Amino acid sequence: MTLDELKSHVRTVVDWPEAGVRFRDVTPLFETPDCFKTIVDTICQHYEEIGVDRIAGVDARGFVIGGAVANQMNLPFVLVRKKGKLPFETVSEDYSLEYGKATIEVHMDSVDKEDRIAVVDDLIATGGTLLAASKLFQRLGAAVVEVTAVIDLPELGGSQLLNTSGLKVMSLIEFSESE
Repeated sequence: MTLDELKSHVRTVVDWPEAGVRFRDVTPLFETPDCFKTIVDTICQHYEEIGVDRIAGVDARGFVIGGAVANQMNLPFVLVRKKGKLPFETVSEDYSLEYGKATIEVHMDSVDKEDRIAVVDDLIATGGTLLAASKLFQRLGAAVVEVTAVIDLPELGGSQLLNTSGLKVMSLIEFSESE
């Protein structure tokens, strides 16, 4: 399956979670083995080329992708969770998202200083979640080599924000607001 073919498997849900939003649902990609394999294989190949020490996945769809990538690459997988979900000492970061504010956390011992981290999520909209996750790892002394998402919604400005913040961004497919 090609990356262009992935796009036809993304479900668009109009007016969810609120009026005026065109929600890009990646669950059909996970439910279609060829799609999921293409996503994981493409990201793994890319990460092998740039070199990473750990894969981090953002709660919750980033867990699905990041966990599969880390497993296939035989690398440690780091959970970036919503506030209050991790049982050990954490570091947290507040951020804004499309529908309000949130806080994410990682365990303080989840990375080693100078680790090269790739942060994975399903989608880049405003970029707030991936930026916050990257800040967490940077505060712990790790280098975020790249943030990766299956889908980029460039008109919402997230990938531009991430780039302006000094982060490299990889996405597999893009959607315009009119699609």
